[in-house]
Amino acid sequence: MTAGRISRRLAAAGFLAVPFAGRGFAQAWVPSRPVQVVVPFAAGSGTDQVARTLQKAMEAIWPQRLVIENRPGANGAPAAAAVARAPADGHTLMVTTNTPHAANKALMKRLDYDPVSDFTPIMRLGNYVFWLVVGAHFPARSFPEFVREVRRRQGQVTYASGNSTGIVGGATIARMLGVEMVHVPYRSTPPAIIDVVGGRVDAMVVDVAASRAQVEAGRLIPLCVTSRERSRLVPDLPSLHEQGLEGFDFVAWAGVVAPAGLAGPIRDSIHTAFARAWETEAVRAQCAGFGFESFVSTAAEFGAFISSEIAKWTKLARAAGIEPE
Repeated sequence: MTAGRISRRLAAAGFLAVPFAGRGFAQAWVPSRPVQVVVPFAAGSGTDQVARTLQKAMEAIWPQRLVIENRPGANGAPAAAAVARAPADGHTLMVTTNTPHAANKALMKRLDYDPVSDFTPIMRLGNYVFWLVVGAHFPARSFPEFVREVRRRQGQVTYASGNSTGIVGGATIARMLGVEMVHVPYRSTPPAIIDVVGGRVDAMVVDVAASRAQVEAGRLIPLCVTSRERSRLVPDLPSLHEQGLEGFDFVAWAGVVAPAGLAGPIRDSIHTAFARAWETEAVRAQCAGFGFESFVSTAAEFGAFISSEIAKWTKLARAAGIEPE
């Protein structure tokens, strides 16, 4: 094969997106056109805020923009399936969470994608802080008051969900309290919040990122965080574990994946660029401001983590009595 044919093939694969530099070594891969970043939840969700923070941080690093595409619905399954079918050339990525890449295996009878074999892990971005909130209409301002109310109104108190953490979290609270609550599912978090604020639903387990503005306005009342330990972002709020639900520990996360088959050099270049953008004080402060604890993992660490999370969320869903639908 001639040198010219080799160069043309490499260019087609995206490896020659920038000129050669220094003693014959190529510079890191950069995109040759805008990069589509699929977000499996609606605009205004916590995942959307994380993706748009990454989008802004990358403006000074890549010559091409990240273009956010929100594809909400069905716990992010259609969005994940679409990314799995996209070309593995670095120009389609997904900001995913524990919902499409861990919990859906336990929550859905059929998935049109495999969360492990159909994707290339890039890096984990951090953890969401989740809390149990009630609408201002609900007669509880603490978790003990919430418990008294749901026991008094057995089978009448409702809880919304817009993702897997809300589904499994609400069901687990009910199971551990030994009460019945009515689950009201939503396609994504923002409309669920609207109905809790409006008094049509009583409570929900929701991420701080998506709900903080409503809490600060007094329209939602936070009762406890879902992590076993208190969060450094809301240190005055007790955990459900502290409040008597011993061992309760729900932590949701976000990360970046690409379609399976992405070439190693492209994966590594994306990871390097994203880590450079993400590991700044400005990004940490911005994420903390909307309730997300940011950090960076390696691609290998994220891949192993996804596999372990599938097992964890399957166990949690079964313990809560949730059957796949």
